[in-house]
Amino acid sequence: MIEIDQTAVPRKQKFYQILYVQVVVAIVIGILLGYYKPDTAEAMRPLGDGFIKLVKLIIAPVIFLTVTTGIAGMNDLKRVGRVAGKAFVYFLCFSTIALIVGMLVSHLVQPGAGMHINPLSLDNKAVADYVTKAHDSTITGFLMNVIPASLVGPFVTGDILQVLFVSVLFGVALALVGEKGKPILTLLNALGQPVFKMVAILMRAAPVGAFGAMAFTIGKYGIHSVLNLAALVGTFYATSILFVVVVLGAVARYNGFSILKLVRYIREELLLVLGTSSSEAALPSLMQKMERAGCSKPVVGLVVPTGYSFNLDGTNIYMTMAALFIAQACDINLSLGDQILLLLVAMLSSKGAAGVTGSGFITLAATLSVVPSLPVAGMALILGVDRFMSECRALTNLVGNATASVVVARWEGQLDKAALDAALNGHPETPVSPPTTQLAGTP
Repeated sequence: MIEIDQTAVPRKQKFYQILYVQVVVAIVIGILLGYYKPDTAEAMRPLGDGFIKLVKLIIAPVIFLTVTTGIAGMNDLKRVGRVAGKAFVYFLCFSTIALIVGMLVSHLVQPGAGMHINPLSLDNKAVADYVTKAHDSTITGFLMNVIPASLVGPFVTGDILQVLFVSVLFGVALALVGEKGKPILTLLNALGQPVFKMVAILMRAAPVGAFGAMAFTIGKYGIHSVLNLAALVGTFYATSILFVVVVLGAVARYNGFSILKLVRYIREELLLVLGTSSSEAALPSLMQKMERAGCSKPVVGLVVPTGYSFNLDGTNIYMTMAALFIAQACDINLSLGDQILLLLVAMLSSKGAAGVTGSGFITLAATLSVVPSLPVAGMALILGVDRFMSECRALTNLVGNATASVVVARWEGQLDKAALDAALNGHPETPVSPPTTQLAGTP
């Protein structure tokens, strides 16, 4: 098993040396530059794009090494199936809850009421590109795309689910080989050390990436564009916070930890997502942190990458809320049947949405194109502020996946409670035992 170097993080740092402090400062500077010097700020886009490319460089190796060594080191391969099964049950339940929460809040607040927009007056050209991509994204196509064209292809394209597919397959094969596979497993364990060190090195560039991405966003779209649809944006942010604190908070309490402490524990990853609008930017370090927090390697390796496509709480809240906003703005009364259809279609179309800006908008287009009562052109109403809601989608998705890792690890009896408490209480330097401790009363 790959052992993460616990000495990589200094025990005492000056405040300006702490990564999340640097990211916060960079975001603030980016906002100020975007507001006062929009033209200059737009030119900062390569800094954000370059950082995301650097992180994507390391995602495939991290997933492959974590999943393969975790599965190959298991004595009981049936556990892999159990972990995957429990993870998908969790994903399905909470994705559905998120969709329902978004719909209920939209009915309660009605952010689009009173706009009286004529659907015929909306510009279809503004969302044509998203609609085209949505039609290309069928369920069958998505499932077939999980299977790569070649064994090494996923490491070239960086497709998370394809990398996960190859990693699980190779890990199971390595476990079945037995003693003959031990040298390969030893090599992969050793290779994990420099790979995770690369993650630590690349994360030092996070402030630069956050600055570039935030400056470009504010410079191009402007802060004033948020004010035009402040009710929708504000309602969405409030609902997402409510979902994390109340729904995920209740799940966390039931499973013996605090959701607020978990949010504090992954604050660096959250700020990174806030600055870049890409949850993929935080994937490698999130996997590293969840393992350090006592979740076993196989659980982290299966739950976190899979959750990036199947456990999208923020995206689900956004989809039903945005769809009902369009209906309210266009004075369209949706029947109960239409709303049930909307839920079912959104549940399917949200699966496979990547953690990158724009994917939520594409899945929204896919949903609206199937529900006949809602005009796809209505997406033009929220196009201007979608960028500002993408950050909240990604943040909520990230917290949801971190929570899922702990919960599934506990269900499977693969959570070291002492390590979890030490990490969430701000003492990650405390020596911890291997994350395989069985918990009393584990379901």
